[in-house]
Amino acid sequence: MSFKSIDHVLGNIQRSPEWQEQIFPRLLKCWVEVVGTPIAAQTRPLSIQRDVVWVATSSAAWAQNLTFGRKNILVKLNHKLSTSLVDIRFSTAEWKNSLTTGTQITVSASEHPSYVADDLTTDRLVSPNLDNALGAFENWAKMMQMRSHHLPLCPQCQCPTPPGELERWNVCSLCCTKLLR
Repeated sequence: MSFKSIDHVLGNIQRSPEWQEQIFPRLLKCWVEVVGTPIAAQTRPLSIQRDVVWVATSSAAWAQNLTFGRKNILVKLNHKLSTSLVDIRFSTAEWKNSLTTGTQITVSASEHPSYVADDLTTDRLVSPNLDNALGAFENWAKMMQMRSHHLPLCPQCQCPTPPGELERWNVCSLCCTKLLR
């Protein structure tokens, strides 16, 4: 029978699931302090598995940027928690946007600035030739032409534009995007 060193025994204890469960609540308490308020608002630690911290992020951009700086965060966490975490994985998986107000604001499609009422009836549609892709495209193009016929024109590009876009931006959404660049 061989004896194990105390460091080896303590290492095994620290890697056990029970020990990891004790570290996680401490990690949650110090997360904002370690990463800062702006990052904490866009992240949520999920678990610790085999000395790897799994963190959900609000977007892929946050996940990528934080992955580049994970070594600094890891050093701070290990110092704060007195542990030996080996890595941090950032992902948008499991991110659920929890609303702080408790009420979700919903906007109907008709309230969107780009909304165009679909007042076409099947009688006014071109006879559908959906046997091939070209026929389906021609049908769609005719329908779009009929839908946009009554729309006002964008003062900049002269394209038919939903009235809501003109009210909001004074130009169509494409021209607005070009102006914002």
